[in-house]
Amino acid sequence: MAALIVVPGDKSVSHRALIFAALAAGVSRIDGILDSADVRSTAGVLRALGVDVPPIGPTMHVTGVGLGGLRRSAQPLDCGNSGTTTRLMAGVLAGHPFTSEFVGDASLSRRPMRRVARPLEAMGAHVSLAADGTLPMRVDGGPLHTIRWQSETASAQVKSAILLAGLVAGVEVTVAEPTPSRDHTERFLRALGAELRSDGGITLVPPSSLRPFTLDVPGDPSSAAFFAALAAIGDGRAVELPNVLASATRDGFFRVLARMGAHVEGDAPTATDAGELVTTYRVSPGPLSAVIVSADDVPGMVDEIPLLACVAACADGETRVTGAAELRVKESDRIATTVANLRAVGADAEELPDGLIVRGTPDRALQGRIVTHGDHRIAMAFAVLGARRGNAIEVDDPECVAVSYPGFWADLRRATT
Repeated sequence: MAALIVVPGDKSVSHRALIFAALAAGVSRIDGILDSADVRSTAGVLRALGVDVPPIGPTMHVTGVGLGGLRRSAQPLDCGNSGTTTRLMAGVLAGHPFTSEFVGDASLSRRPMRRVARPLEAMGAHVSLAADGTLPMRVDGGPLHTIRWQSETASAQVKSAILLAGLVAGVEVTVAEPTPSRDHTERFLRALGAELRSDGGITLVPPSSLRPFTLDVPGDPSSAAFFAALAAIGDGRAVELPNVLASATRDGFFRVLARMGAHVEGDAPTATDAGELVTTYRVSPGPLSAVIVSADDVPGMVDEIPLLACVAACADGETRVTGAAELRVKESDRIATTVANLRAVGADAEELPDGLIVRGTPDRALQGRIVTHGDHRIAMAFAVLGARRGNAIEVDDPECVAVSYPGFWADLRRATT
């Protein structure tokens, strides 16, 4: 009998639900929002800017202040560990006529911010950063002008910052990317009444206001991926994952898992009020073989690359990932951290400048202690690998998973008992 795992609300959609509810004209209802440290950071920043955001809970009613209705915060905006909070809110505040300062924890304060600062400055905002291009970041907002921005790499956060800046400032903006990135911001904008065109990029024609909405946040596919992987490398037990966000920009891991030989099925997607689709996944084990993952595959599974590497350790052959250099500037250097931890537990792995190689040893028991560097994705990926029969892997900082999946350990116990 399949293990039924209901994963928490999608983190990307949860961030955006709060932001769009704050900018809407009226009261929005959000059900099933992810209660995690990162989402609480977005809620806290919005409260500091004058929005009546209740405590995170199963059902939330947020009264929007409208486009341009945020108030200057007397204190720096603490984004915790959340790059999404920082970059998206930088775009929102670039269109407001006051100064905002963004700060974060030690990990976030090492992450690059120039890639979001550059387009906002090109629109007319003034952005100052620490000497190495990191936090603290100061944004002096005000009237902005239209822009056509060509991103060097695909980034949903940078794209969203530009779209949100254009939305709040009331100016048309176009963002073009080398490959498509997550499109949650565009889906929200369309669902709430904005006009978007695809003409060699995404062009926003800003509306005068956003209508409020009701949303049941779909389950997070990045969280569901851990249990899909658990089933794929397991000894026969399947998992069923209902109400999971179904998106061509987010389902890359499930597609690659099927290519490796796992049995992956998904129901016909159904739509939500915010323009997103949801499905139920069913995953069961199959004989796993190595895969090649290239730059075209990465945007649809960027958060799942460490997990893929752990699955690859259980597959026959050599798995190679390239085109994933941005993993070096996530919560940790996820390329170096993943490879070092695979080696620490006895797997065969090596770094590439923009990716990694894993030579699968499916019959080898993997044992040892891994160092997460406080990175939730690393902790959960190796916890799944450690749950495979015969393996024994200790995670140095199990509490770091609270950033995205506070109930992970309880769900892992349920899925393996």
